[in-house]
Amino acid sequence: MKIVVDDKIPYIREKLQMLADQVVAIPGAKITSADVKDADALIVRTRTRCDEKLLAGSKVTFVATATIGFDHIDTDYMERAGITWTSCPGCNAASVAQYLESSLLLLQQQKGLQLNSATIGIVGCGHVGQKVKNVAERMGMRVLVCDPPVGSSDYVSLDVIEREADVITFHVPLTREGCYATWHMADEAFFQRLSRVPYIINTSRGPVVDNNALLTALCEKRVRDAVIDVWEGEPDINLQLLKQAFIATPHIAGYSADGKTNADNMVIQALCHHFHLPNPGRIDPPSLPDGFHFTGDPLQLYNPIKDSEKLKNDPSLFESLRNNYPLRREKI
Repeated sequence: MKIVVDDKIPYIREKLQMLADQVVAIPGAKITSADVKDADALIVRTRTRCDEKLLAGSKVTFVATATIGFDHIDTDYMERAGITWTSCPGCNAASVAQYLESSLLLLQQQKGLQLNSATIGIVGCGHVGQKVKNVAERMGMRVLVCDPPVGSSDYVSLDVIEREADVITFHVPLTREGCYATWHMADEAFFQRLSRVPYIINTSRGPVVDNNALLTALCEKRVRDAVIDVWEGEPDINLQLLKQAFIATPHIAGYSADGKTNADNMVIQALCHHFHLPNPGRIDPPSLPDGFHFTGDPLQLYNPIKDSEKLKNDPSLFESLRNNYPLRREKI
């Protein structure tokens, strides 16, 4: 069996080599139809567009993305071609929640946001949104949740969040069609409707927030400040928005070692199930360096300002910062 894998998926290669005769690691954005022509399985991240152009005429019967989102996979084509595909829902939810917790603490420390008297509006309450809700409640925030597809009686409509939230954070998949389409959910009209001057946080997908409209809202003081991890046009991002944002990071909110190994294990399990292979065993994240002494401050485990400074200092390193991300743990 031959497996082609994105070379930036960490920790997984040793287990794959226990399952396959040949494991070929290639940068995700450079995987071509020639690379996968004689492959049985393809394992990717968001930088590989998995569609007919890539897969037609190949031997591939299984595609896995080691990510929560799967808008880079043409699921209609997969169904037509009889190719099994899988994503990793919830794999890095705790990692994104850690990013939110640290960002909220920094907003309190550096921007004066009083968390215990603030209202947060969570748009999307799936795996990630639910963990963010738990974090915000633990911090003493008033929590409003909007998730129309779920339709819980405990949730509110988006216009309530537009009126009442001091912080608005997005945790939705990227969809372009249907009554719940999320592409440019936060557009110029959205920012015009805001009653307060909130902080905006986006860790979902870049096009969920119209980046030009957000920049205008920041300049016109309709948005107090922004925390942005995902961008339209990655890696060629809006440099003016990068400069304006309080925290600006290169799509790494879910990049804890814990989240990455969760994805690895989900991919291995699905791969083994598809090909009827015995699972070679669990992958565990590496330990923090010896001598690390945790005092209980969440910012000690992860401070997004460090990632933000690196990106702001040299935006051309966007992909490099993602692909060579340092060890980060959610817990010790």
